[in-house]
Amino acid sequence: MTIFLSLVFGLGYIFSYLMKDNLVFYIFVIFGVLTNLLSIFWGDKIVLFITGAKEIKRREFPEIWNLVENLSITAGLPKTPKIYIINSNALNAFATGKSPKNSYVVFTKGIIEKLDKNELEGVVAHEISHIKNYDIRVMMIASILAGIIAIMADVFLRLSIFNGRDKEKSNGLLFIIGFILALLAPIFAQLITFAISRKREFMADATGALLTRNPDALASALEKISASSMSLNTSPATAHLFIVNPFRSRKDFISWLGNLFSTHPPVEERIKALRGMVI
Repeated sequence: MTIFLSLVFGLGYIFSYLMKDNLVFYIFVIFGVLTNLLSIFWGDKIVLFITGAKEIKRREFPEIWNLVENLSITAGLPKTPKIYIINSNALNAFATGKSPKNSYVVFTKGIIEKLDKNELEGVVAHEISHIKNYDIRVMMIASILAGIIAIMADVFLRLSIFNGRDKEKSNGLLFIIGFILALLAPIFAQLITFAISRKREFMADATGALLTRNPDALASALEKISASSMSLNTSPATAHLFIVNPFRSRKDFISWLGNLFSTHPPVEERIKALRGMVI
């Protein structure tokens, strides 16, 4: 969050200098503070909206509901997370929220349909572990701030293009800076998500395996997920939330951006670690 504020204040200073208007800097300061507060108090709702997740009731998916409820009790969570579904045939899942008392577990429709009960239990245990370890708070804030940086850079570029009130050199410099920032925005976004250590995925795998006492089930689930050819249509800023990188099967520019600074360790390493666990 401190890095984010520094970037926003820096952009505000550049803008105000080039436009010769101190008010622009103050607008950026207010924007930076408000977006930080937004990420803390409403970040989880924003993540759910971006991913297109919809809340489900017990009667709709009783099996997955029972798995989440039972593993939440086993993990000692103070409250069962709310369950959301993404209407996609891709195989993936993630957890988000502010704390174990206010959390959500999200599954794609594809992962529920394609995995067997033991594999689903392994996936649920992994996501419950992220909640138990408070990973969800950092992951949520990183997603929102990363997305905002990308949006700001895009706005910067558009303003520099359409600001045709004069043709001074400062306007040309504004365009150059905006263009560079627009190109580098995904990199800035991924650098922020490095606040999420790749070791947290290993930790969630291990904690989940201890909850189920069945590391092979999660390893099998990861094998099926990584072998799937279906990719998920979501923002690169949310990629680190998912149990497996949602862009791994894509070969386009978005895939390149999503993999540029991967926050996930290689699936093969995770599977090997799970297979080697002795419980």
